[in-house]
Amino acid sequence: MLKLKHSNYTYECGTDEAGRGCLAGPVTAAAVILPDDFKNEILNDSKKISELKRDILRPIIEDGALCFGVSHVFQEDIDKINILNASILAMHRAVDTLKTTPEFIIVDGNKFKPYKSIAYETIIKGDGKYLSIAAASVLAKTYRDAYMNKIHEEFPMYNWKKNKGYPTKEHRDAIKQFGITKYHRKSFRLLPEQLKLNI
Repeated sequence: MLKLKHSNYTYECGTDEAGRGCLAGPVTAAAVILPDDFKNEILNDSKKISELKRDILRPIIEDGALCFGVSHVFQEDIDKINILNASILAMHRAVDTLKTTPEFIIVDGNKFKPYKSIAYETIIKGDGKYLSIAAASVLAKTYRDAYMNKIHEEFPMYNWKKNKGYPTKEHRDAIKQFGITKYHRKSFRLLPEQLKLNI
């Protein structure tokens, strides 16, 4: 099982994002503070567990957490401020919505910006080490997937229900055939040959 805490603080918050490498849709982050008695054998990095397990875990995390928050940063802002800044902004906004102010923040990855005056630490592969970051990764992924399933109905030809906006061959072929939508990130290299001019 993953570790509960990284620090000795009572209110330690884990945060993570989903959708950073996608061509369409938001980057979504979650922040979670777990109680000291929280245990779960299945909870892990959301990429290591099946969609079915993530969907089972979501209400368990939401019911079991002291508090949690989720935030989307949409493609227009990603195009303005770049994906790294958008990912950090999403994490900050997720922390903003917590009912309890954390005393310490642990962040998946190696990039973060100071949040208010709260101490933090970035942890590479943190979503496979700490329960609160794993819980945040599951919430970020399930909330983002639900959003992508919803906008799939508007543009079914891209099959976002299946690829969730990631750069699969099918998604790229649909961009070639149908062009881009209002949900695509225009600052991303949407097609590999995008830089070639047809002269």
